[in-house]
Amino acid sequence: MTISKYEIFHGIVEFGSLTKAAENLKLTQSGVSHAIASLEEELGFLLLTRDRAGVTLTSNGELILKYVRETLQCNERLRQKVAEIKGLEIGTVRIGTFTSVSSQWLPGIIKEFQEQHPAIEIKLNEGYYDDIHRWILNGAVDFGFVSLPVHQSFEFIPLKKDKMLCILPKEHTLGQRNEISFEEIKKEAFIMPKWGDTGDVRRILLENNLKTKSKYEVIEEQAIIAMVQNGLGISILPEMVLYRNMHDVHIANLEKPAYRTIGIALNSIKNTSPAASKFLTCIKSWLRRQGLLDF
Repeated sequence: MTISKYEIFHGIVEFGSLTKAAENLKLTQSGVSHAIASLEEELGFLLLTRDRAGVTLTSNGELILKYVRETLQCNERLRQKVAEIKGLEIGTVRIGTFTSVSSQWLPGIIKEFQEQHPAIEIKLNEGYYDDIHRWILNGAVDFGFVSLPVHQSFEFIPLKKDKMLCILPKEHTLGQRNEISFEEIKKEAFIMPKWGDTGDVRRILLENNLKTKSKYEVIEEQAIIAMVQNGLGISILPEMVLYRNMHDVHIANLEKPAYRTIGIALNSIKNTSPAASKFLTCIKSWLRRQGLLDF
């Protein structure tokens, strides 16, 4: 059983089809099909089912996927360590991230990192906290940007305390207030950020036993802001999201200060690959110089 067959199997799962996996792995489709058939024959069971919609994992394929990813990660760490001993820099860093980090931090961090380590490839997976937790657990990413709380098995590197603020239309009756009470929020139509079960706003509402009149649930932060601007309700968003000039929106503090703690979650700092370790160092260095590092 060779590593290349595991890479092909993982590529098919990642890209969703044999054709896309072949393209990205720079192989022929027949070569990919042959490698999977050979791997299934060696293992003694099917890994994938194929139909017009594409390919899906069999139950046995799902069972071994985690171990295949762990094997590939170990092989990648070995490859990078050997290169490091030889004075070379190679590798790939896979990162889970969410919108505000992707737009405000990562362009500057990646630019600086690639200037220092041009041979190391960066791959980004963008999603919500639930997605990122899942990607870290199953090994799809080396680490992910998330906010507390995190899965109990993760190690967590805190980076920044991001204040949570209430946003209202400018013409709202409360639109001149510096602070909004939870009792006042309860009476208003509320636009709920739909960020999954571990969302920061849901956590704050739960901690303060606050039941809102949730009129809409919206995923995109800029869509929430636009809806508030148009008088469709009020909302709570992180300060980091509200960095642009907010026309027709009033920003107010909550009566009880609340924050999200943004940081990096990963399965093991000790077992991080050399390339990922370099990227982690670059993150903290860049944030510190920008005056954004709180820990």
